[in-house]
Parts: sequence; C-alpha cells; structure tokens
Amino acid sequence: MRLTSLDVFRGITIAGMILVNMAGVADDVYPPLAHAEWHGCTPTDLVFPFFLFIVGVAMSFSLSKYTHENKPTSAVYWRIFRRAAILFVLGLLLNGFWNKGIWTFDLSNIRIMGVLQRISLSYLSASLAVLNLPRKGQWILAGVLLVGYWLTMMYVPVPDYGAGVLTREGNFGAYVDRLIIPKVHLYAGDGFKNLGDPEGLFSTIPAIVSVLAGYFTGEWIRKQSVQTRTSVGLALFGIGCLIVGWGWGWLFPINKKLWTSSYVVFTSGWALLLLAACYELIEVRLIKRWSKPWEIMGLNAIALFVPSVLLIKILVRTKIGTGETAPSTFNWIYQNIFASWAGTYNGSLLFALVTVLLWWAVAVLMYRQRWFLKV
Repeated sequence: MRLTSLDVFRGITIAGMILVNMAGVADDVYPPLAHAEWHGCTPTDLVFPFFLFIVGVAMSFSLSKYTHENKPTSAVYWRIFRRAAILFVLGLLLNGFWNKGIWTFDLSNIRIMGVLQRISLSYLSASLAVLNLPRKGQWILAGVLLVGYWLTMMYVPVPDYGAGVLTREGNFGAYVDRLIIPKVHLYAGDGFKNLGDPEGLFSTIPAIVSVLAGYFTGEWIRKQSVQTRTSVGLALFGIGCLIVGWGWGWLFPINKKLWTSSYVVFTSGWALLLLAACYELIEVRLIKRWSKPWEIMGLNAIALFVPSVLLIKILVRTKIGTGETAPSTFNWIYQNIFASWAGTYNGSLLFALVTVLLWWAVAVLMYRQRWFLKV
C-alpha cells in the first residue's frame, strides 16, 4: 500500500524547507520564515519535525511485514544501518563543503552533527525500537524518552551553571555534547560559539519520539478504512497534541534548538493536522489535481534537499567581482534582481519562491525520466 497523501505531505515539507533555507540567508526576512530566536515556535520551526514524523509514517508501511512471528533478518538490519550511515555521511559532506575552499574538506573543525545526521540517528533508533519492542513497549519507550529528557534538562545540575538553565551553553544537553564531541566540531553559528549544537547528540533523544509519533500514526492509518472518520480521528489526535504540547510548554518551554519534549508533542500535533487534511482531500475525496506538484517533489525529497543546500553554499561563498568588498553571488542576485524593485522583505521572499520553482522544475524532469533517488 502506498499512501499518496504522505508523498504530498513530504513534498509540501521539502518545498517548505527549501523556501525557509533560501529566505533565511537574507538579512531581512518575514518572521514566519525565520526560526524562533529561542523559546517559541514559528511555521519555519515545523519543517524539520515534519520530516521526522514523515519518516516514522513511512516506516510503518516498510516494516509492517516484520511481526513477532516473522522476525527481521540480518539483511533487514543491514539495510537500516546502511540507510542511516548514508544519511549521516551526506550530512557530513554538506557540513564540510566549501569551508575553506571548494576542493578543501577540512576534518579538523568540521561540524559533526546536523539535520541529516539527526534524521539518521533518529531513524536508526526508532527502527530498532519498532523491530524489537512490542507495541506497548514502544509507547512506554516514547513516554520515558520525553519525560526523562524533561526531568534531566530541568533538574540535573550542570557544572558552573546549575540545574534548569535553558541557555545555549548552560543546558544539560550542551554539557553532554561538550563531553562527547570536541568543541571545534560543535555548531559555531547562531550564538552557540562551539559550546552546544541545535542538532546535538543529547537533544536527538526526544527527536526519536518525533519519528515514533509518525510510526504510531502510520500504524493506526493502516488499520482504518479510507473514510472521513479516519481524517477526523487524525485531526482530533492532532488537536489533542497541540493542547498537551502547549500546556507542557509552560513547564518545559517549546524550543526547537533544544528539541524540548513539549516541542515534540506540539509539532506532532501540527503534523497530524496537515496529514489529516491531505488524507481527506486525496485518499477520501479523491481531489488530487492540486496535489500533483507536491507529490512530484515528495517522491525525490532527499535528491532535492542535498543539492539545494549545496546551491545555497555556492551562492554565499562565491563573489561577483573582485576585492574584499565584492558582494557574494547571493547578495548580488538578491539586491539587483529582487530587492531593487520589490523591497527587502518581498525580495527575499520572491528569491526563495523562485528557488522553490527551480527545484520543482528539476523534480518534474526527474519524474518524467522516472528517476527516483532513494537512500
């Protein structure tokens, strides 16, 4: 069984990621297209957890044949580890691309963690849990990870900072990351200054639950008939998660960079609502014409994400002209083609939209050639 609405959901998400990645490079960007400075959640902060949720839903279909009576073979585990390893290596390649030069890959200070690395570790951990724990055990694990992360972050003291300090460098997750990963290999931007990492190892623990939430959702969908009642059920679950996540946020603030437990529940709620809308329109009502562009992008998500990040790096690192004051290729295009007539905020938005259209065209070409790149 292939869930077309999931492909559409994935396509909307990859388009959203390309949009916010491109818009975020400019100095002036509309607030919804920027991450929350620290606590809080903007539409941009939904994109990454949506990807993890989608990974979990897809897992429920790909691993459905492995029951307690039909145990997975070593070949199954090998495919899971291979997929996780490829994602992790791709993340390292993105981190190391053009740090000191286009042909220079400097391992001495490369950032170890990142978006694809988190997807890799979360997928691997969730897959192993699904294949080796009964259903009740999977739910218990999800609860333990979320509650355990909350209690640890709030009540375990960090040397020189104390307990419950949720700053970039003073939180317990950053402390653990500094113990495991040398500082030069941690994130240097956004005020972290190699003292923590927004995709660090410790904060990947609750991200595993973002994948499990998707898996639980997929398992539930597979057992339902294709009707509006299923869409309503997804929406009600989503609203429940929003309420619980928002309420939990008063005790443990919603924060993407810390991937707090409240953030996991809250963003899973939004993912359920978007999936419910796609499911109702596409699977139940068979209204599909609007969804084809998103489906095309969703079928080659990883093949669009990796080169789109590389393109941004090339635009930022190359220059138009010579000398120290020469603008980057990105700034030259942004200022002369978009901002010069549309204004700064509209210019950054239009530049990002044009970039999404560019990658959609690439996706269409790949779709027509039947090129589907999977990890």
